[in-house]
Amino acid sequence: MMPSKPEITLIGAGLVGALLATLLAQRGFRVTVFERRPDPRIHGFIGGRSINLALAERGWHGLRVAGLGEVIAPIAVMMRGRMIHDVAGNTNLQRYGRDDSEVIWSVSRGQLNCTLLDAAERAGATIHFGHRLDAVDWNTSRLVLRDDADGSARQVDAGLLLGADGAGSALRQAMQQMTDLGERMDALGHGYKELEIPPLPQLPDAALTPALREAKARGERYAMEAHALHIWPRGSYMCIALPNAEGSFTVTLFLPGTPLADGAPAFSRLTTRESVDAFFRRDFGDAVPLMPDFLDDFARNPTGLLATLYLDRWHVDGRALLLGDAAHAIVPFHGQGMNCGFEDAVELAGLLAADGDAASVFAEFQRRRKPNSDAIAAMALDNYVEMRDRVDDPDYLLMRELERVLAQRHPERYLPRYSMVTFTRLPYAVARARGEQQSQLLREFVRGKSSLADVDLAAADAAVTARLDPLPALD
Repeated sequence: MMPSKPEITLIGAGLVGALLATLLAQRGFRVTVFERRPDPRIHGFIGGRSINLALAERGWHGLRVAGLGEVIAPIAVMMRGRMIHDVAGNTNLQRYGRDDSEVIWSVSRGQLNCTLLDAAERAGATIHFGHRLDAVDWNTSRLVLRDDADGSARQVDAGLLLGADGAGSALRQAMQQMTDLGERMDALGHGYKELEIPPLPQLPDAALTPALREAKARGERYAMEAHALHIWPRGSYMCIALPNAEGSFTVTLFLPGTPLADGAPAFSRLTTRESVDAFFRRDFGDAVPLMPDFLDDFARNPTGLLATLYLDRWHVDGRALLLGDAAHAIVPFHGQGMNCGFEDAVELAGLLAADGDAASVFAEFQRRRKPNSDAIAAMALDNYVEMRDRVDDPDYLLMRELERVLAQRHPERYLPRYSMVTFTRLPYAVARARGEQQSQLLREFVRGKSSLADVDLAAADAAVTARLDPLPALD
């Protein structure tokens, strides 16, 4: 049996690491955290490479378990749906759910991380910043850590070793030297670049439409609809914008690294200010007046890479375990990376608190979580195609219209996959399997149809009853 309340050494004080440290410290564990970055509460959060976060039910649940729901609420901005911007600048809101009870929330990564660090320390965790993991001596369970301030090395007894240090995990690299984890990294071939729309009061009047000038005079903060995730879908690429609590929007351009076809845009073709300016004015013309510094942002901010990480094994017997992005990094297009990681933290804290054998706990954690992390990885890739290429497609829109009708008529059997993923805590694997069944049904009934009036709803009702079992009980 694992000794009651073993000492925990946690690598990584990002979002998942900070929440896990809080949950474990609240349960009486002695938790020591080592983070390679400087303390963002003192030195500021490193921007320019941070996609804003979409906080959904799974993430809120993790925060509520830690007693932090009310603490986070003031920095979260409600998003009712996707606001689609076409090339001409017209907009259309596609709601995520039935009403304002089914929404997601935009939250700044930096603000959230700092708030979680405060919570971890209040709970009793000790956090050492500027300490990079160099190596692990698996024979003695000692860590070699490098102090970034002076380059000195220190050795630390590991205790029970947990890794929440992200997709580039140093602990995962050390574990690979001990055992084959079956690591595979599938690059998407697309990168991302962060830009910004400032709060409306900071925008010059000359750049604004008359309606925005009037809104500015009234003291409004946002230059666009605040309660939406804005999308400029352009086929093989897109821009998105998520609101921040102070009135700005974090804008992210997703674009292939190299051209997918002759004349197609790609980061490799945007090498001058002139080429960047022409590209944005052509494809995102309504956003350009709201981004006075977009050329400087584009030149200054790094191009982030997008990939999915798969591991066959997340742990080294009972000595070390990976979770969050360190075990299963995914692309950000379902807004579930953080939410999935928070589910990991809640699951692991509960298993460890049960005082089982460490090796058994780690194996059980992987057994429970890996099918679900694999499922959300696949759904996130699906959602990228949907967001950039299908949200303005007539067949897709008809399928969504039929889906809303079937969900209203058969609430006990039909729930859109997006709702299962975002508004419930049904296992991701269940949501994926059920979503595939439902999509097949939708495709059958909209094939060759141009409007909902053409769909045989009686036949669709019969198919739902015959082919879809009642939904599992929702937690």
